[in-house]
Amino acid sequence: MPRVICYSVIMKIRLKDIVGLVIVTLLSAMDIQCSKAQYDPSLTHFWMLETQYNPAAVGNSELLKVVGVYNSQFTGYRKAPSTMLAAVDLPLFFVGPQHGVGAYFMNDAAGSFTLKNIAVQYAYHRKLFAGTLSVGLQMDMLSETFNGSGLDLEDSGDQAFNTGSVNGSKIDASFGLAYKWRELRVAASVKHLTAPTVLLGETNEIEIKRSYYFTAGYNIKLKNPLFTIHPGVLWMYDGVDMKSIIHSRLQYDNGNKMMFGGLSYSPSTSAAIIVGGRFHGVVLSYSYEAYTSGVGIANGSHEVILSYQTALNLYKKGRNRHKSVRLL
Repeated sequence: MPRVICYSVIMKIRLKDIVGLVIVTLLSAMDIQCSKAQYDPSLTHFWMLETQYNPAAVGNSELLKVVGVYNSQFTGYRKAPSTMLAAVDLPLFFVGPQHGVGAYFMNDAAGSFTLKNIAVQYAYHRKLFAGTLSVGLQMDMLSETFNGSGLDLEDSGDQAFNTGSVNGSKIDASFGLAYKWRELRVAASVKHLTAPTVLLGETNEIEIKRSYYFTAGYNIKLKNPLFTIHPGVLWMYDGVDMKSIIHSRLQYDNGNKMMFGGLSYSPSTSAAIIVGGRFHGVVLSYSYEAYTSGVGIANGSHEVILSYQTALNLYKKGRNRHKSVRLL
């Protein structure tokens, strides 16, 4: 996938469109090497899972948002990594529209290790200059489990490996900032602020490194109002390993009908195709990520995501109004 994004659709680009696209393209052009050793899972639909990477994203609109995702990596391999995540966020209208809260649960399994992460989130949104600044805080309960019962050891008495099940837990925290100006969105966050060490039994431990995230996205309105283009980038760094994901999709939106398709690329690692749309008010999307080195194309990653959004207006009298809205 070329690093300079080309579009075959005739469009009318204004100055603000050029500014936003240049920012996202420059970030996308960074040649970053990737390692799978990072603690947090990497998900293809990062642009639909903002709150998983940055607590400042919760309650950033007048919508109740619910999302669920399942990701299965290295298809065909025994004990391959898999991730399940469910998240919800909404604005706190009874306090003020500038406050938002959210929560998510994640189960991430890889080999004999399983991570369960329960997080609660808060964000404060404030008008700043011509846009909106958001500040977010997150508290996590991390629970790690190692099940060694399935290990095939040459020396069954090796004390370095626990053949039973051991677990440990730690409290953690994350912090994030985000800024939205017209169609441009940029965000930065730090996860695992406490850099905790999780003890597994009496002799084993997992050291979790502080991780840094940066995302940027932009919505380009075309001459045909039914179509929009959405480039974006996610960058991750844990002090040792770095990874970037470059994404762009074309979206069709016509009243209750919404469909999109796009491509994602992670330098030196993988390329993915994404297709989705809205069906009966629920957004359903699927992606297949093919690894560009190490394993075959057929042993890639499958990801399915469901998302539902409904408008909340608690200021009006009577019953709350609920309606489906389009994916931004």
